[in-house]
Amino acid sequence: MQRVLRKSGWVAAIVALCAARASAQALPADLAPAWQKTGLPESAMSLVVQEIGGPRLATVNAQTPRNPASVMKLVTTWAALSELGPTYKWTTELMSDPGAAIVNGALSGPLYVRAAGDPDLMLQDLWTLLRDLRLQGVKQIGDVVVDRSIFGNVATDPGAFDNAPDRAYNASPDAFMVGFGAQRLMFMADAATHAWRVAMDPPLPNVTLQGKLDWSNAACQGPYEVYTTPVVTPQGTTFKLSGTLPGACGDFSLYRLALTQPAQTAGVLNELWKELGGTMTGQVRDGTAPADGTVLASHDSPELGDVIRIINKHSNNVMARTLLLTLGAERGLRPATVASSDAVATRVLAEQGLPMTGLVLDNGAGLARDARVSAGDLAALLGAAWKSPYMPEFVSSLAILGEDGTVKKRLRHGQAAGRAHLKTGTLRDVRAMAGYVTGASGKRYIVVFLLNNEKADEKAGALRYFDDALVAWLARR
Repeated sequence: MQRVLRKSGWVAAIVALCAARASAQALPADLAPAWQKTGLPESAMSLVVQEIGGPRLATVNAQTPRNPASVMKLVTTWAALSELGPTYKWTTELMSDPGAAIVNGALSGPLYVRAAGDPDLMLQDLWTLLRDLRLQGVKQIGDVVVDRSIFGNVATDPGAFDNAPDRAYNASPDAFMVGFGAQRLMFMADAATHAWRVAMDPPLPNVTLQGKLDWSNAACQGPYEVYTTPVVTPQGTTFKLSGTLPGACGDFSLYRLALTQPAQTAGVLNELWKELGGTMTGQVRDGTAPADGTVLASHDSPELGDVIRIINKHSNNVMARTLLLTLGAERGLRPATVASSDAVATRVLAEQGLPMTGLVLDNGAGLARDARVSAGDLAALLGAAWKSPYMPEFVSSLAILGEDGTVKKRLRHGQAAGRAHLKTGTLRDVRAMAGYVTGASGKRYIVVFLLNNEKADEKAGALRYFDDALVAWLARR
């Protein structure tokens, strides 16, 4: 059914977009003053503004491949949504060997975890899985064998991208990832003692805290001045805490990478099992679940339509990476790799009439220096998505201007508020934005803006001003 849909309305939409290029213009005069404030040459940017079902209103360097930063998530999420459908789910299973028995509360043989690559498996979901196991009378388990065979060798060095190995956005994808693979550090303001208390959730024996935050009676006015410097040894990771923070800021949490994904998950599984009153006599190790094993407990993820809402509204990198690998596993070869999954995504788009010449998908999240896509190809993708049966799920996954996600604080009080669904992207030397805007006339517009320049960080304020001016201009039309 999906392929039939592609070859009808989607292709027609793409033909219309291509035909509209003939009436394209350069940068509109209304936007020229805002661009001049950046002090950057037009050669540094690509721009496409397209009325849906109508002409292009602006085009600058539309076919030049550029780094889109997190705007690349639009490519990944659309390819997955259009191919797998909005109701697709991931199922994580706890299994035993065929015929395994529960004797005096002890499970004979290993407990298997058949991992599905669920990008939204949370701490509470794993707790529920283990609780279901306890309710069946299991109190003691030996080895826990984690079957990650849906993916190949996809682990990454979290410090390779920007030398920030503790930052949650650098988490490596994994077939059995819990809570995005990050450790929660909870900071609690004790007004009675004028002191900050710090705890970890869950506590892990190989992750420790040292140092403290200093208390301030000042007003809470800006970002938290909290430092969580990681010190990694063969025994584990220690976070050295420092900084001064007003008590008026109240309780908050930070998420940090402490261990590899397998080690983090193993520690969390062990800790939750103990909290549930269970004992483990073996170890957590990788292996293969028996094809005819008995399913003891299972967990279904939210539907894909809901998952991409998290990815795009909040720009979740590890979820986007994992989604790309899922597409590769479901429509390509298993175990899926980044390369094989990139090839699957490219093929899926080409079947929709979206050849995406110059596309370098890389990890699918945009957290990469080599990723490339043109503004024209992104505009064509957005046009195809708008004409598809899955348009509601895709559009609703984008952040609403002035209301939520990464654009919650943008243009909150102007005419444009609530009239745009956007995905933004930011890296060193990169600024990007793409999505849909509804004009005052009721007309709908596609907008794509990509900027690659070594002065992008220096000109961040002026570039944001241009972005806002661009969206406001469309909202007034």
